[in-house]
Amino acid sequence: MTTSTERIDAFANIVNRVGCAACVGLDPVLEKLPAGLSSDPAKAIEEFSTGIIDSIRGTIGVIKPQSACFERYGSAGFRALERTVAHAKAAGLWVVLDAKRGDIGISAEHYAAAAANMGADAITVNLYLGPSTLEPYLSAGLAIFVLVRTSNPDSDLIQSVGCADRRSVAQMVASLVASLGERHRGSSGVSAVGAVVGATKAADAQSLRAAMPDQVFLIPGYGAQGGALSDVRGMTRPNSASQGTSGVLVTASRSVIYPGGDTGSWQDRVRIAAQGLAGEIATLSN
Repeated sequence: MTTSTERIDAFANIVNRVGCAACVGLDPVLEKLPAGLSSDPAKAIEEFSTGIIDSIRGTIGVIKPQSACFERYGSAGFRALERTVAHAKAAGLWVVLDAKRGDIGISAEHYAAAAANMGADAITVNLYLGPSTLEPYLSAGLAIFVLVRTSNPDSDLIQSVGCADRRSVAQMVASLVASLGERHRGSSGVSAVGAVVGATKAADAQSLRAAMPDQVFLIPGYGAQGGALSDVRGMTRPNSASQGTSGVLVTASRSVIYPGGDTGSWQDRVRIAAQGLAGEIATLSN
């Protein structure tokens, strides 16, 4: 079985191969899909998703399917998700399942097995029920990205609240993530226990990076949500030698998968948008 540390080393290798620590968030919304796809909702989102993968392969090395977008269509949607993940793996992409799981005990083991059996390399998780909720995913050979400082505005109501020791809740969670991650550091130097840190929360970047020196920050909120390259630059690991060890994975969804315009096919427009994202994120190692 592939271990979680082997997963994160594979991530570093894939990112270095394509030359940018960028990720495309795959959030298929039926009403936004281009014309010409199947009239069956689950088939349409699968056709769209595999079309996105074909458009970005070779340019972007990581894709992040949003599980909820598929699950809403029941068993047919879940099969579409499985086939989408399989298509991404066959294309050589590293797959983050965006499911934000957070249960305990045997429930967590079931969630972990489901993600691993599907072929995902990593999964987003929530440790609100305690650090032990994370272990089953690592035991199943997955890398994980723990919600630490999320990009939605009302996250401040919880994540910015001060603890008794004067740290914020986000900083307290960061220390737990770093502690667990020490035992899951790959040969690349980065840990299989990563953190979700929004690009829109750049003001906290310095303290969170200090608390989590070897974590990969999965960074939503870039582009359409307002996060800028300057925000992301402050989240990189100091003195990293490559994109794969920079400690960031910058994710964009709407700006890539729904790029707008009417020139060429929809896949051509996605390809151009992905190339633009890749070019921006590649400058982080300059």
